[in-house]
Amino acid sequence: MEHQSVASLVIVMVVAFITPILMHRFKLNFIPVVVAEIIMGLIIGKSGINIVHDDVWLGTLSTLGFIFLMFLSGLEIDFSAFTGKKKREKLTNGKLEPNTFVVASLIFVGIFILSLGLSYLFVLMGFIENAFHMTLIISTISLGVVLPTLKEAHLTKTAIGQIILLVAVIADLVTMILLAVFVSLYDKSGGNTWLLLILFAAGVGLYFLGKRFKNRNFLEAMSKGTIQIGTRAVFALIIILVAVSETVGAENILGAFLAGVLVSLLSPNQELVHKLDSFGYGFLIPIFFVMVGVNLDIWSLFSDPKLLLLIPLLFIALLISKFIPTYLLSFWYDKKTVIASGFLLTSTLSLVIAAATIGERIKIISPEMSGTLILVAVLTSVITPTVFKKMFPQESVTAKKIKVAFVGANQVTMPVSLELKSSLYEPTLYHLKQEERAGIPIADSAFDIIEVEDYSIETLEETAVMESDVVVVSTGDDELNATLAIAFKEKGVNRVIVRIEAPDLEAGLKEHDIEVFSVLLSTKTLMRALIESPSLMNILNNQETSLYEIRMVNEQFAGMSIRRFPFTGDVIFVRILRGRDSIVPHGDTELQMNDRLIVTGSKEYVDELKRELEFCEWC
Repeated sequence: MEHQSVASLVIVMVVAFITPILMHRFKLNFIPVVVAEIIMGLIIGKSGINIVHDDVWLGTLSTLGFIFLMFLSGLEIDFSAFTGKKKREKLTNGKLEPNTFVVASLIFVGIFILSLGLSYLFVLMGFIENAFHMTLIISTISLGVVLPTLKEAHLTKTAIGQIILLVAVIADLVTMILLAVFVSLYDKSGGNTWLLLILFAAGVGLYFLGKRFKNRNFLEAMSKGTIQIGTRAVFALIIILVAVSETVGAENILGAFLAGVLVSLLSPNQELVHKLDSFGYGFLIPIFFVMVGVNLDIWSLFSDPKLLLLIPLLFIALLISKFIPTYLLSFWYDKKTVIASGFLLTSTLSLVIAAATIGERIKIISPEMSGTLILVAVLTSVITPTVFKKMFPQESVTAKKIKVAFVGANQVTMPVSLELKSSLYEPTLYHLKQEERAGIPIADSAFDIIEVEDYSIETLEETAVMESDVVVVSTGDDELNATLAIAFKEKGVNRVIVRIEAPDLEAGLKEHDIEVFSVLLSTKTLMRALIESPSLMNILNNQETSLYEIRMVNEQFAGMSIRRFPFTGDVIFVRILRGRDSIVPHGDTELQMNDRLIVTGSKEYVDELKRELEFCEWC
């Protein structure tokens, strides 16, 4: 028996290993890897050659995989999306971008109401008995499919991408909580609904505990080497909340999901998130998805005409429940964008598997019905992202320039604005009317200068300066510069850079997260550099050999070694600044989120690299 158990485990692990290799070999990248793992499970399981049998080993690892999948689902939720602080800009059709949170909330409410109505139709047609359970299945959206699809299309930071992502996040969060409530109401062996409050109270307590100790110096010292205190803390949190969840009669996956949500709220180090993703998707989660396929008997589904009819009907219901509410987007976007968005939001997977598994366990649905629901979820995960990629207008993914506003035109700001003009930056100068600009002609067409009556914040608000990603304040008055800089920061401008010559004003500005530069200090520094390192000055002055700093915020390249980096332009990595460390890069050095890369090369290629690695930060 033990030999059989290990043999089945070996087969599953080998299948999990070769699946992505086969997908790459046969260019099947349009299929999510988790769906491919389920299909491979079908081949080696009950629906295929039946060489794998569920046992204690696989049952335990599969359960742990499911728990870790729910943890990572909670971890994927970016709560900064709920803040709604992003500046609304004009779309290519001239309309103002919609409020992402409001629109996403309205779409999900519509999805849930329609799902409830469609569920009652399925009850009337005799397919199911519990409308609440079917409502959760129809209304759920697979964040694990939506997020990678949007990332691949470079849409995660666009308005339409944020709306789609936020709808999926809300659906993930709400349906998971309602699934826990459903279990407490319908599971006779479970606990009372009010006992869920104990679980949430435990979560809140652990959150404040984690927040208090997160940035302690002694913990930072223990986060490296063989201790890895952050990873230990995460696994302890998962086990504690899973244990509390089972104690109060809830599903263990709710505790795991809550653990993921808490870790996300604590804004973990991206290196830790990468480690958790590697462990989950590299070991436990593939076992779970392969075993889903192994235990799925599709031949029994095809032998029942009623279940066979349910497959297309449920697929159509999923499309209807997403398409009608998504039509709200047509007020701002074209028809193809709206339809493509509806298709992507139809994708379902993890929570459908969770709901089907739970429904089968508490005998709300039969094993055959559970298999049917999972099969439809797999179909949506294959079909809908593919249709989205084909339909979504490519012109909607055009590169967006970083808008830089210079308040005050002078000998420093004007040449800099001219040098910044490129495919990456869009500089604009704001200056007083009819004032001499340091001998530079007013009508010089090389400069984009907008004249204003005065430098009051009220006057500047009437211009497009507030829509800029970066504002540089450099008038001739230090007091005015400081006042404007603080006002711009309070109005929500992402980056504010200010010229200040008076040292007493500098400290107060830095408290507001405002970057300060001084002409006097810069001149002294450059003069010393010219005396001590004359060759260094040549590097700084020559655009083809200058040093540039790029912040790595594109998750697509996180964990990738420089040797495997796909960028083939004329750029050399000189240094990597990571926290307090300064790293000399080698071929095997892996890039990590929020690394600051010091590079050199031609400006054309550096701008392209910036767009790849740090463009998301400005969108």
